[in-house]
Amino acid sequence: MPELLQFLVSGLTVGAVYALVALGFTLIHNASDVVNFAQGEFVMLGGMVTVFAAAAGLALPLAALLAIAVAVLVGLALHRLAIEPARGASAVTLIIITIGASIFLRGVAQIVFDKRFHQLPGFSGNDPIMVLGAAILPQSFWVLGGALLVFAGLFLFLERTLMGKAVLATAANRLAARLVGVDTSCVLALSFGLSAAIGAFAGILITPITLTSFDVGTLLALKGFAAAMLGGMGSPLGAVVGGLLLGLLEALGAGYVSSAYKDAVAFLVILAVLFAMPQGLFGHRGVERV
Repeated sequence: MPELLQFLVSGLTVGAVYALVALGFTLIHNASDVVNFAQGEFVMLGGMVTVFAAAAGLALPLAALLAIAVAVLVGLALHRLAIEPARGASAVTLIIITIGASIFLRGVAQIVFDKRFHQLPGFSGNDPIMVLGAAILPQSFWVLGGALLVFAGLFLFLERTLMGKAVLATAANRLAARLVGVDTSCVLALSFGLSAAIGAFAGILITPITLTSFDVGTLLALKGFAAAMLGGMGSPLGAVVGGLLLGLLEALGAGYVSSAYKDAVAFLVILAVLFAMPQGLFGHRGVERV
């Protein structure tokens, strides 16, 4: 029982991070039909900027806010300088652009920061809390609580605010939204900025547990993409459920099978979804009249 609980908490913790990354994919995909493979670099920026800002003497909360602001600026620049000029290009072209942006951001981070792994101190210390025989790091509660706040805040933003409804309208039909007066360019920029902020927040939360470096974003982007595919690309609820499920599968597989195959779980999930359930758990089948 303690062993199972340990795996479940570990899986939910890392799954919450995957869910946040998947939410970033979903926001951008809904607004622009772009699959942004630079999403993982926003997570990297959140962790690395916070680490170096704190090392420079900035208080941790201020360093975290600075990291989120930097990630948002990078997200807006990505939209303005890379995605917007390619408006109307094919999906494959846009994917290649985001992959190129990811490589570029990793190279810049390698120059600006360094190649070493870095860690932040736990927000509530590093002494584990014993729960039913399982040792749980206090940072796990910060990750889960922070993720819940983001999920709730995003839901309220989309459902209760005028700008949130503009995002939903753009996701449903960009042309119709433009015809009724929605500034779709502003909505697209907002989606990139918001997804960057969510990614950076995830990076800040997870760095005290998993460490960070200039190249951590690549694998996180792939796992976030797998979570979004599992839940249904374009579904915010699917992104959350898919991320948590992927985290649980990964933790249970590493615990009961072998940790050597931990990272393979995400790729197996992508293949299984593509073969058996292309629309994901909460996605909708697309119908095109020809």
